[in-house]
Amino acid sequence: MMKFLFDVFPVIFFFITYKWGERNAETSQQIANQVLSQFTAGNGISLEQAPILLATALAIVASVVQIGYLLISKKKVDAMLWISFFIITVFGSATIYFQNDAFIKWKPTIIYWCYGISFLISDLFFKKNLLKVAMGGQIIMPDDIWRKLNLIWAVYFISMGILNIYVAFNFPQSTWVSFKLYSIGALPAFLILQSFFLAKHIQDPQ
Repeated sequence: MMKFLFDVFPVIFFFITYKWGERNAETSQQIANQVLSQFTAGNGISLEQAPILLATALAIVASVVQIGYLLISKKKVDAMLWISFFIITVFGSATIYFQNDAFIKWKPTIIYWCYGISFLISDLFFKKNLLKVAMGGQIIMPDDIWRKLNLIWAVYFISMGILNIYVAFNFPQSTWVSFKLYSIGALPAFLILQSFFLAKHIQDPQ
């Protein structure tokens, strides 16, 4: 649980900052103009832009701190964290520079699709089941079940990416920010459902 919260720390920080910026729009605008205006292509940051730009900037900082902590502590940085760090830095920077929230709205989808495509490509082209590599030491199952589970994960991530885009561009910005946080809860729920599927197929070690 603690690892999960650590991994999603930048998302939580993004949500808190955005909601604070919404409630304190003028203060948020002043801070954003003081800190971020030099990094934008425009002449100033508007009242409407300030919450999302400030939240994006602090999410980038949180991601840098997250990676830095792991490196300084000489702990392993998971591939997914590196992917998330790279994407939040690139898409977040573009959001701030162009003062356009479309970039940061695409960020979760790009991450989800990277995960989903990785599951598919590794299995189809390299005959390497990522789930089996990660969990094979703790769980023993037939190879065909591993393949089904791998496909389920791929479909889950691709579907979440599509859902994010739908919400991002069909609902108000504030609704999308809330969805971005609450959708994190979909993963534990998915894992619980997955456990029922696994229970029928896990084999006892000989």
